[in-house]
Amino acid sequence: MQLEIRPDPAEVGRARRWARSRLAGSGIGDDESLAETLILLVSELVTNAVVHTGCPAVLRLSLPPVEAESATVRLEVADRSDRAPVPRCVDGDQTGGRGLALVDGLADRWGWSPEGAGKRIWCELDRCSGPEEGATTYGDGASAYEGLAFEAV
Repeated sequence: MQLEIRPDPAEVGRARRWARSRLAGSGIGDDESLAETLILLVSELVTNAVVHTGCPAVLRLSLPPVEAESATVRLEVADRSDRAPVPRCVDGDQTGGRGLALVDGLADRWGWSPEGAGKRIWCELDRCSGPEEGATTYGDGASAYEGLAFEAV
């Protein structure tokens, strides 16, 4: 299932509402941490597409069957910018620039790939997966991307 996104910041709220309505019919309850995390990831990826490209985008959501207790949820945002996500370092006072670092910390897997004249950024969440596996970690348990923020352009 997919939703066309206009290059307007108000679309972020519409995307969250759309994703919530899809979750309601999938057997994933609003009170499940998976639902809360997925809505946050929708918000971050759609915001990146709207703010950094200024072009329309497409939000795609792949949900497991209602009866599946353990499955993968996949979220994709395709936009018309062919520029790769670029790591940015931001200081603690900045209000933006942490979107993909947040995706890295919350998703079980994420990445991006060229698609036609643009790109697709995707992430996956495992339902009932136990402890978060997320990004590669180092000795102290920090994410491989800790201290970096990413800008999807």
